[in-house]
Amino acid sequence: MQYTATYSSPLGMIVLESDGEVLTGLRFMESSETQKQAIETLPADTTNTLPIFAEVRQWLDDYFAGKRPCNVPRLNPQGTAFQKRVWTALFTIWFGQTKTYGEIAQMVDCRSAQAVVHAVGANPIALIIPCHRVIAAHGKIGGYEYGTEIKKRLLELEQL
Repeated sequence: MQYTATYSSPLGMIVLESDGEVLTGLRFMESSETQKQAIETLPADTTNTLPIFAEVRQWLDDYFAGKRPCNVPRLNPQGTAFQKRVWTALFTIWFGQTKTYGEIAQMVDCRSAQAVVHAVGANPIALIIPCHRVIAAHGKIGGYEYGTEIKKRLLELEQL
C-alpha cells in the first residue's frame, strides 16, 4: 500500500510517499494552482502518524532551517541498477557543495555524462538524495525536475 503526506516548505508544498515503512518518494508540487488541485486528488492523508513521515519532516525542518541534517531517513527509491549507483554517488556531495554530471559519471565508471543526467533526473526522492547539487560543466546550474529557480534557491540555502 502506498501512503502520502504533504509538507509545507518555504519553496512550496512537498509530497511525501511511503510504503508504510520507508520513504519511496519526495517531490515538489508545481505551481500553487496545481498544488491545490493535486492535494485534492491525493488519497486521504491519514498517515501523519507514520514514523517514517515524522523522520522525514524532522529532516526537512532541519534542512530548511539551514542546518545540515545528520540522520538520513530510511529510503527505498525504485529504479534501475545504474540509477541506484548514481543516486548512491549523490550522497558523496556534501551540504553546500556541488559536483558536475561528468564528475558523477567518473565516480560510477560511466563514459556518458548524458546517461548520468537522465539518472539524476529520475531521482524519486528529491532533496534527501541531493540531485540538486549536481551542476553542468563550467559551473552552469543545469536543469532540475522542479525548475531551475527551485534548484538555485536550494543551492543558495545551503550556502548559509
